[in-house]
Amino acid sequence: MAYLRLLVLGLIGLGLLVVALANREVVTLRLLPDDVAALAGMNRAAEVPLYLVIFGGVVAGILIGFVWEWLREHRYRAAAAANGRAVARLERRLAEAGGSAAERPDEVLALLDSPRKTG
Repeated sequence: MAYLRLLVLGLIGLGLLVVALANREVVTLRLLPDDVAALAGMNRAAEVPLYLVIFGGVVAGILIGFVWEWLREHRYRAAAAANGRAVARLERRLAEAGGSAAERPDEVLALLDSPRKTG
């Protein structure tokens, strides 16, 4: 299974390398469109290879997805934390009441194990 994982990762890496080599042309990456940049007085631009734009977009999309999911799952984490606090509170109450349930014998089993009085 480990070899299969390494093979898949190697194929993905080879695919990324091929994409990078096929898209080495330098492109101008601008922060704003020309008309808006002239109006705002901000004409930020950078000359970068196209593969950096592609890979940067993929990485940005993955990061946005992770943050989105983390925010979306907040209610589940909050519910789990509340349940954990409730369990801890109940365990403390059980300890105060006389130990854990595993330490106390079951009443039905105690009746069955007790010697019978005949007579």
